[in-house]
Amino acid sequence: MDIETAIASLDLPAKVRLLTGSALFALHAEPRIGLAALKLSDGPTGVRGAELRGGTIACVLPNATLLAQHWDPGLAREVGEVLADEAAAQQVHVVLGPTINLHRTPLGGRLFEAYSEDPLLTGVLAAAYVRGLQDKGIAATPKHYVANESETERRTASMVLDEKTLRELYLLPFEIVVEDSSPWAVMAAYNNVNGVPATEHTELVEGVLKGEWGFDGLVMSDWFATKSTAASANGGLDLVMPGPGGPWEDELVAAVEAGEVSEQTVDDHVRRLLLLAARTGAFGGERAWPSGLPAPDGASRREQLRRFAAGGMVVLKNSGALPLETSSRVALIGRHALDTVAQGGGSAGLRPPHVISVADGLTAAAGPNVSVVDGVEVRQRYAAPKILTNIRATTYDDGGEVLASREMEVAELAAYGGWAQGAASIEVSGEVVLDEPATLLVGVRGFGDWTLEAGGGTHSARLAWADGIVEEALLKPPHWTTEVRLRPGDRITARVRGASALAGLIAQPVPRPPADAIGAAVRAAREADVAVVVVGLTDEQETEGFDKTTLALPGEQDALVAAVAAAARRTVVVLNAATPVLMPWLGQVDAVLWAGLPGQEAGDAVAAALLGHVEPAGRLVTTFPRTDAGALPPVPVDGELKYDEGTAIGHRGASDPLFWFGHGLGYTTWEYGTPSVSIVDGLVGVVSVPVTNTGDRPGREVVQVYLRPEAEPVRLIGWATADVPAGETARVEVTCSPRVQRVWLDGWQPLRGGEVLVARGLGDVRATLRTGRE
Repeated sequence: MDIETAIASLDLPAKVRLLTGSALFALHAEPRIGLAALKLSDGPTGVRGAELRGGTIACVLPNATLLAQHWDPGLAREVGEVLADEAAAQQVHVVLGPTINLHRTPLGGRLFEAYSEDPLLTGVLAAAYVRGLQDKGIAATPKHYVANESETERRTASMVLDEKTLRELYLLPFEIVVEDSSPWAVMAAYNNVNGVPATEHTELVEGVLKGEWGFDGLVMSDWFATKSTAASANGGLDLVMPGPGGPWEDELVAAVEAGEVSEQTVDDHVRRLLLLAARTGAFGGERAWPSGLPAPDGASRREQLRRFAAGGMVVLKNSGALPLETSSRVALIGRHALDTVAQGGGSAGLRPPHVISVADGLTAAAGPNVSVVDGVEVRQRYAAPKILTNIRATTYDDGGEVLASREMEVAELAAYGGWAQGAASIEVSGEVVLDEPATLLVGVRGFGDWTLEAGGGTHSARLAWADGIVEEALLKPPHWTTEVRLRPGDRITARVRGASALAGLIAQPVPRPPADAIGAAVRAAREADVAVVVVGLTDEQETEGFDKTTLALPGEQDALVAAVAAAARRTVVVLNAATPVLMPWLGQVDAVLWAGLPGQEAGDAVAAALLGHVEPAGRLVTTFPRTDAGALPPVPVDGELKYDEGTAIGHRGASDPLFWFGHGLGYTTWEYGTPSVSIVDGLVGVVSVPVTNTGDRPGREVVQVYLRPEAEPVRLIGWATADVPAGETARVEVTCSPRVQRVWLDGWQPLRGGEVLVARGLGDVRATLRTGRE
């Protein structure tokens, strides 16, 4: 049955039923027309599946900024292909990614999930990612359309910006993706844009996306984002997620019958839904899912993910300390070395087959020359336990009868959206792993009325959900802890009634005072040839739902680095973070490696980069300010977040940053020859420049070309990469994009005048050319 025949065969209620999800991550089937149920999954850096916690084991890729630091569309496409395989293995039709909002401010909590501060770089990489997914029959969903650069009050705030800023920056990645890769779906954002909800913004959805750009795919809402019935249906939204329930269903039928929405509008929404289903094999024939796909922990996949991570890492500073000599005695220091953060928090998070810590990775690669020392505490909220085994979760009904019981790898599960949804109470228990009796910090995470049994005692706690904010319940749940004396093999059991979203059990060593941790680190550093200090952020800072209030490292990590640097012969800092941090100790250390959130193979990738087995040839995708004052505030005022900086975000508006956008040293040195530039129809066409690898190691160079127009901010207009052996020269040709050589003045107008900059980053400009385009 073709799409038009299928639509004609359905009555209004049947059509409307298809336009709201059937579950948290699923759509309705309609056997009468041969429509199978579509399955969706969050997936910017991994395909999680339907469970919010503890679901299917899947690959955890490096985070988006780390992948973007390759500046390589080919690698971005390969990432899409990996995710397509992961989706097919779970029979998922639609992946909810990539995230292509911009890094307006480094204080943004969700930046780890988005590519960069630059619209051209973001758009080109995202288009390649979309092609990688869709060429294997899996739909991509670029998100969040549009101006969703703040997590604070994201469901209610209005982003206030002029059309020039909207067109030149925040719409541009979506324009590039739609025109260059034809995504099969787009997700509308939570926020308002100039006072109008993104889910009902007729001008932006019907006018720009579907009209001007010719987008023929489906526009879905972000989860629970839809605020209206007729306005959203008439505004271009095609699908309300999740379901069942929400503002459509019976209300939309009533709106059509009342003449508020035409049935032709409903038909267009269904038409786009059926086209998505046809493209992904859920309509017009049964899809044959492939078999024999690489396992998430298979050797080929692990090698691939190590390469993705290590090659995108950025050498921010190096005074000859990197790469490490394998014969050096290394003191590896820091909580992030032992408990390496692989991924950010929120909807991008998933369950990996493993996470290789930096301690395990470097010890395996460098052998007995590595000693490992824990660092200071890095979290204010306690994470899932690390010292529990034989973990089990059980759900009960109102009468106390067991509904379900499962063994778990972590003592935490979602009470919403998964197998535990609808339970009257949830029990989580685990056996402690101890060599001898010890006092542990024991407790619970999540809203509800708790009872905790541990060490022969019973404790009660009420963690109330006062404001009903979903982000608070899922992403930043409260916790309660107490110190309990436990013996090896003791079992801890926690039970909660009225769990709103998440239930978790805490069991951890009692935190050491910072002075004790720093003292142990200093002693280890004095005995080594080089100290490698691993510090960074956690999913408390890098998460959906919340923005940061400072760029400072949490806890006493800055004091740890400074103390080690004062004691060590040489100090290398590895930053396990995806977004900019302050570095008050930068002048005291010999090298800094920006490692990002490296995914499941984190430790092996960091070891490969530190030892030079893989060149960390990445270039920054975000400008690093020197202080918090250099970062734009992401917090709305009276419900409005004004983009008063216009188009001057990041490198476009920076004057003296700590590190420039595009910066990265790699492990060799480069000399640039005299460039040439071609002008085509008044625009910069191709810039050609010879680059010579003047070091003694092969290296990868990223030649960047910027335009500094008159009376407009500087902007990236093109780049190209080259792998060059030591001592050799390559001619690199950079094709420059016309999309960023224009300005919006009641329509697109070409830029006139200015200079072309050929650079290794805006802090290392190698040549300046006049355009001759007066």
